[in-house]
Amino acid sequence: MYGEAHSREESQHLIDDGLQWRETPREVAAEVDIVFTSIPNDRVLEEVAVGSDGLLEGLGPGKVWIDVSTVSPRVSRELAKRASDRGGAMLDAPVSGSVPQVQAGTLTIMVGGDEDVYKRVEPVLRELGTPTRVGDNGQGLALKLAVNISLAVQMLAFSEGLLLAERDGVDRKLAADVMTRSAIGSPMLKAREPLVLDLPEEAWFDVGFMHKDIRLALAMARELHVPLPSAEAADRMLSRAEDLGYEHRDLAALFTVLDQMAVKRPEAA
Repeated sequence: MYGEAHSREESQHLIDDGLQWRETPREVAAEVDIVFTSIPNDRVLEEVAVGSDGLLEGLGPGKVWIDVSTVSPRVSRELAKRASDRGGAMLDAPVSGSVPQVQAGTLTIMVGGDEDVYKRVEPVLRELGTPTRVGDNGQGLALKLAVNISLAVQMLAFSEGLLLAERDGVDRKLAADVMTRSAIGSPMLKAREPLVLDLPEEAWFDVGFMHKDIRLALAMARELHVPLPSAEAADRMLSRAEDLGYEHRDLAALFTVLDQMAVKRPEAA
């Protein structure tokens, strides 16, 4: 474990359970055959990977770096090239799923990188969920961003429909139950229905992280000249949610944000 957000003291409970502490990413990579990282953004990923104490310095021949972060495909590909130059290998393996899937070991894992390297580490990835190699380096991330466009847009559309029905007098819980049992009831919406009805303090996947992913998707779309109108709408709503103080609340907060934005109907006289 490494980085500003973690100290040995903060991680002591994990050390007590058998986790071994190392001071730098280089030391970790030097001592294991397979190293996993889960990093919040491009900047921190590069900080962990590059430099005299960086992970790449410990990534020798035959070692595999599996990064499950959701970051820029461009940055990931650059780091994969540097790993290859040192005789090691890097796979981008972002995951799709929230707290229930993590606890059940049923995450969807999208992997980009060398096929032979993937086959070597596939049994390890299956401990986390269901992995699929989708192509070369960076393409696991491309597919993850494609998935997250849909997650954000689904949550926004569901919130819009639910608010519309409620404002016409339909009971909120009844409307949410019917909507999630209808043709639009994706696994994500079914799982998050209780969060929409009673927004928790602790997020499964917060607004800020989703906004980061939508912006990565929009940047990628500009490079590929692909229009993403629904992602652009989600980008605006996520910005609004952050402005209203919901950056660290679950994505289900989009309903609460819309509810606050809507003009209240005057009470009947």
